[in-house]
Amino acid sequence: MSHAAPRPFTLSARGPLRGIVTVPGDKSISHRSLMFSALAVGESRIEGLLEGEDVLATAAAMRAMGAEVARGADGVWRVHGVGVGGLLQPAQALDMGNSGTSTRLLMGLVASHPITATFIGDASLSSRPMGRVIEPLSRMGADITASPGGKLPLMLRGLCPAIPIEYTLPVASAQVKSAVLLAGLNTPGITRVIEPVPTRDHSERMLRGFGAELTVEDGPNGRIISITGEAELKPQHIVVPGDPSSAGFWMVAASIVPGSEITIANVCMNPTRTGLIQALRMMGADISEAQPRIVGGEPVADLIVRHAPLKAIEVPPELAPSMIDEYPVLFVAAALAEGRTVARGAHELRVKESDRIAAMATALTAIGVTVEEFEDGLAIQGSGGEPLQGGATIASLLDHRIAMSMTIAGLASTTPVTIDHVAPVATSYPNFFQMLDALTGA
Repeated sequence: MSHAAPRPFTLSARGPLRGIVTVPGDKSISHRSLMFSALAVGESRIEGLLEGEDVLATAAAMRAMGAEVARGADGVWRVHGVGVGGLLQPAQALDMGNSGTSTRLLMGLVASHPITATFIGDASLSSRPMGRVIEPLSRMGADITASPGGKLPLMLRGLCPAIPIEYTLPVASAQVKSAVLLAGLNTPGITRVIEPVPTRDHSERMLRGFGAELTVEDGPNGRIISITGEAELKPQHIVVPGDPSSAGFWMVAASIVPGSEITIANVCMNPTRTGLIQALRMMGADISEAQPRIVGGEPVADLIVRHAPLKAIEVPPELAPSMIDEYPVLFVAAALAEGRTVARGAHELRVKESDRIAAMATALTAIGVTVEEFEDGLAIQGSGGEPLQGGATIASLLDHRIAMSMTIAGLASTTPVTIDHVAPVATSYPNFFQMLDALTGA
């Protein structure tokens, strides 16, 4: 899953975006649907699974630990699980590719099973710290030997029975929360996670759907999520809604390119994931919802987005957990807004596939945008809707979201923008460039 040969992409400004777009299945839900199905006894069916490289890394890992995972000719994935506690010793290292979600959540699963797993990944993933997951899982009894700096490659030896803990998240992170809850699945007693700032709650929703005994209540220090261990998960039929992070690129594109009007179908509207929509609406974006409905326990709607002049805002820091992956494309929207947008509270961006704060500051500056960088975000002076200068080659740093965000910036630039390497886009949105061509009539 390495991205050895650079594949550049050059984009000139195009006309308005028109049409209907169906975005890939939600990445967070796709990862979890495979993992939880692999821990249920019997056959689960998953429709709409995101078939990007990150999710396929999760599928391969679950196969390596004993589950039967196969895609049918009808596009439906069928998973025969091994049951909680039934994971088998993998015969070789688990290659996580570029997927931090796979790595952190699977570390949680392995931590309470009597098996040893070695986690490896590509250059980007191997540069990302895992310490925030290592710390609570070590408290539960897992023996973890990581590379210097708490990085991959790392070896994790699970403990069974593991030790239930009560853990307060030091930083808002759905991945750390989920890792502890997943370790708690096979741990006797009750494992608790206290979350001072709410993060995406797909793990909680889906674990309950699979039959786990899980409660969520408000406490003096935040949300208290409690899971009773040695659970028995029941197989499910899962329909994965569209990924709001992937939809974000088209929301911004249609907002900044005059004359655009698109419909983004079947988008997950989980309130812990709609921060970008809220921020864009605060800026004046024209985004409306049609046919709201519930699919598989998740709220879903079709989004209609029309071009609208954007105005600068101070992005409320409390929105950060619900739009952490969408900050790069929000920065692009800010570059076209009228006035100076300040977006802070996003420390987590420093430890994603790249340092997304620094990467976007460099990229936007290269195409003529005035940017001020903070430790936890950016201030961006917008163009008031005027096209950006463009005319630069952007270093994507093997980060799919940097590559896609700066592609959207290219749609509103006077001179062509080149992204140095777009192959990593396949980790989350395999047909992104085909959809770009379809919406712009290229």
